[in-house]
This record gives sequence, C-alpha cells and structure tokens, in this order.
Amino acid sequence: MSNETMDQDELDRQLAAMAGGGEDAPDGADDDKLAAEWEAALAGDDSKPSAGADKAQTDDDRLAADWAAALAGDEQQAMEDEREKKLAPSALDARFKDMTEAYKAPRPDGERRELDFILDIPLDVSAELGRTRLLINELLQLGQGSVVELNKLAGEPLEVYVNGKLVARGEAVVINEKFGVRLTDIISPIERVKQLG
Repeated sequence: MSNETMDQDELDRQLAAMAGGGEDAPDGADDDKLAAEWEAALAGDDSKPSAGADKAQTDDDRLAADWAAALAGDEQQAMEDEREKKLAPSALDARFKDMTEAYKAPRPDGERRELDFILDIPLDVSAELGRTRLLINELLQLGQGSVVELNKLAGEPLEVYVNGKLVARGEAVVINEKFGVRLTDIISPIERVKQLG
C-alpha cells in the first residue's frame, strides 16, 4: 500500500487489527512495514495543509490584498491631491485700499466724484396703505361701492418701498390736491438687512 492510496478507513482497519490481535492481525514482519506506512501517512498529512489552515491562509491572503488595495488607493489619492495643488491657482487674500479718507477729503470744484454716475438711475417708489388676501370668488363679487378690508389699523403709518424694498414709514398728506407721504421713520441699514433674510 502506498501513501497516496491509503485512505482513512484503511488506516482505521489496520489500527483495529493491531490492537485487537484477531485473525486479520499482521505478523511481526509486517509490523515494521505497517509502522513505516503509518509514519509516512502521518508525515504526508503534516505536509498537506488542513482545511482550517487553507482557510486561515486565504483569510491572510485576503487581508493582505485588502491592505494593499487600501494603501494603493491612499497613494493614488495623495498623487491626485498633489496634482490638483499644482494645477490650482494659489489664492491670495484680497486687500482693498481704505477710501474713507479720500472720500472725505475736499475736492477741487472741477473734479466730480467717481460714483456720481449712479445718481441718474431711476428707482420705483411706492407707498403701501395695507394688504389683504382675497379668494377668487370674493374678487369676482367686488363691484362699485364694495369695501376691501386691509390688514392695517386706522392711524398706522404707511410703508414706503423703493424697488420693492421697505426703506421708510410715514403718514399720508395732501399736497396741491395730490397724495403724498411725510416720512416719520427711516429704516436703518441693519433692519433692511434683517428683512432680506
């Protein structure tokens, strides 16, 4: 019997025969041969990795492959970051000249200020007495003499809007048979910024 063809059942049978001493028991000459076969079979089993060892080996290989992939990914990311740094223009902090003193300084009569050109830009100014919401049905029922109730109380100031932004409050007046608004409160820049949010 050779090492390659000897299976576990055959080994068990020979071991039982040796231990039991029955009619299948080998004689003394075969004991040495059988011992050598057992030793070779066991040595052959030691040289072959078991299933658990195979699994441990594949787990180690898989772990090593994962680490290699992660390190390669990190290295590639570092190379891409380095390339982006080289390609990206370097940004500098913006530095603006303080124009406060230059603006306040007196100018010669012939010289105009640089921002005077914006003085001719037209703006829409409107005064709002109040607001309300109507359903389409209510709107269709309006006719001459109908009264629309607004959200403001009598005596509350009107709101003055410039290009749709609230800039002041005031009271209604009549000047030369036309309505006007006497401003009583100018909205501060801080309040205007709060209204934008």
